[in-house]
Amino acid sequence: MVKAELKNYRQSPRKVRLVVDVVRGKKVKDALNILSLTTRRSSLPIKKLIESAIANAKHNFKLDPENLFIKEISVNAGVTAHRSMPRARGSSAPIRKRSSHVSVVLAETQNFKKRSAQIKPEIAKTETETETEKKDKPKKVAKKTTKTKK
Repeated sequence: MVKAELKNYRQSPRKVRLVVDVVRGKKVKDALNILSLTTRRSSLPIKKLIESAIANAKHNFKLDPENLFIKEISVNAGVTAHRSMPRARGSSAPIRKRSSHVSVVLAETQNFKKRSAQIKPEIAKTETETETEKKDKPKKVAKKTTKTKK
């Protein structure tokens, strides 16, 4: 599992979740294409976050980006800055400037066999040895009976 985080992004979590919900569960390549065509403001920072997670996967875990998908992506509330707006007769109204924390987890697809062979070579050897042992054993051959016409 490859992780990346975007903290204190100055946009409300409600608006960021609209973009995040579109790419959840997609392959990384498809998600980047969707985000490049999305017109929301938060699409660019989320695209950069996914690209950062891909770079983490390449550098830290030696994974192929074509086999990655977005396993989890979540948006949580960050720090809220409290401001005030002057109102009538000297009063004030509160303004909340919200921020978001976005975290993404990438995982490798299950059907990628090459990586699993590199991780557990002992298992692969035992499977090939049993296959060769089966080939060495003589097979029982049924005798053919030929009938002659009279």
